[in-house]
Amino acid sequence: MASAELIRKLEATIENIPDFPIPGIQFKDICPIFLQPKLYEEVIADLADFSRGKVDAVCGIESRGYLFGIAIAVALDVPFVLIRKAGKLPPPFISESYDLEYGSATIEMKTGHLQEGQRVLIHDDLLATGGTTEAAAKLVAKQGAIPKQFSFLIDLKDLNGQDRLKKFDADIYAVLKY
Repeated sequence: MASAELIRKLEATIENIPDFPIPGIQFKDICPIFLQPKLYEEVIADLADFSRGKVDAVCGIESRGYLFGIAIAVALDVPFVLIRKAGKLPPPFISESYDLEYGSATIEMKTGHLQEGQRVLIHDDLLATGGTTEAAAKLVAKQGAIPKQFSFLIDLKDLNGQDRLKKFDADIYAVLKY
């Protein structure tokens, strides 16, 4: 969906940081995008076009999912719902725990911020193994809403994160794939 020109601009802007945060990881630093307001607007327009007319709410995963997720929701004129790390939201909330490579984590969402049957876009900056996004989709489903779409700025294809999301029968979109 992204134009070749947008992909070219992003690839020239996103910095690859080798061996960060640990040896062997090629970190994709998206921070330089925020130094270019017009490029940021192009990214938001592209991500919003993917979801226009197809969702009733956007959920963003803490914290980098907020950087684009809020703007996508504004562009679509739909509510934005926070998905936060455990212990950051006042009650009432629901939780979902999931496994990481070394340990586990929990994310939470306020109850009542999604309605039964709402079609939801879940957005994060990057799709790696898909564990966090899968947990977010389970939170959405626990509230009776429908995980209808997933969007990402970057999909690290070799980590097969999309495989974990296929069970939700939702559309998946990433602007860039590495």
